[in-house]
Amino acid sequence: MIVVAGEALIDLVPSSQGPSLDGQLPALLPRRGGGPYNTAVALGRLGSPTAFCSRVSTDSFGEALLNGLRSGGVDTSLVQRGAEPTTLAVADISPDGSAGYGFYADGTADRLFTLPPELPAAVRALSLGTCSLVLEPGASAYESLLRREAARGVFTALDPNVRPGLIPDPDAYRARFRSWLPHVALLKLSEEDALWLAGSDAAADGGPCSGAGGDAADAGTDSGRSAVLAAAREWLAAGPAAIVLTHGGAGLTVLTRDGRELTVPGERVAVVDTIGAGDTVNAALLHRLDAHDALSYAALATLGDKDWEDILRFAARAAAITCSRAGAEPPYATELAA
Repeated sequence: MIVVAGEALIDLVPSSQGPSLDGQLPALLPRRGGGPYNTAVALGRLGSPTAFCSRVSTDSFGEALLNGLRSGGVDTSLVQRGAEPTTLAVADISPDGSAGYGFYADGTADRLFTLPPELPAAVRALSLGTCSLVLEPGASAYESLLRREAARGVFTALDPNVRPGLIPDPDAYRARFRSWLPHVALLKLSEEDALWLAGSDAAADGGPCSGAGGDAADAGTDSGRSAVLAAAREWLAAGPAAIVLTHGGAGLTVLTRDGRELTVPGERVAVVDTIGAGDTVNAALLHRLDAHDALSYAALATLGDKDWEDILRFAARAAAITCSRAGAEPPYATELAA
């Protein structure tokens, strides 16, 4: 079983209908979301035995979130409940389909997560990331979960999925991020997040970092790419067996501790929006690694180039399908088998 731990929230996504002539704004449509939540749903749809570990409100949004997990075949027995409201994320969709978010998270249920007892013996992998590792007091509990489960040999995957607007002290967060690396087997992150996490020197090389986790144009420059690769090599030395970098529509790259670097292109698709695309990549990587019997640190370190090419192409294909429809709607296994 794969456990995904982190926040579940409601995305408020603008309807496709633009502002009217009289100035009325488009309606905001509620959609189930949160990076870890989307990852759990995506894993369930792919057919991986999956459980979600979080704290979810007892309000109507919380019930809808749990129903979404159950309909995807995800085990909810590790979900804590609370009367506090559900976190809301207001999405801002750019013309190219990329999404930025404004969060309403004060006093919400998910950030009051507490450390659960040891996970069941059947758990083979633990995936964490996004807001849950930022917002206290829950962030410290999720961090403790990461450290504890890694120490007992559970395969761990981390996607920081940086939201700068939620991070009051960037340097302190960057230091905290580096402290997690000895406990992480697989680190996955976007180029933009990598540039932001690399810190002020890298940001100065590529330009100012802004938006969801840096600036995509900056990350795409030669200096930005150099800064990202240099930072990734340092992070690999700190612990992970492999790092997967996503480049939007340009594909994915894996960097390994033995110095290998392999890139696969993205799949061409008419992009509706990118909501949930990175979360789909998380799920697809874990699902395909399991198919290669590589949900262990040692096995991950010994994967060959052909294995990685298969894994990355599978993730690229899954993410493309998610981008082809509105909201975080990851593919089912049958769609990828076609």
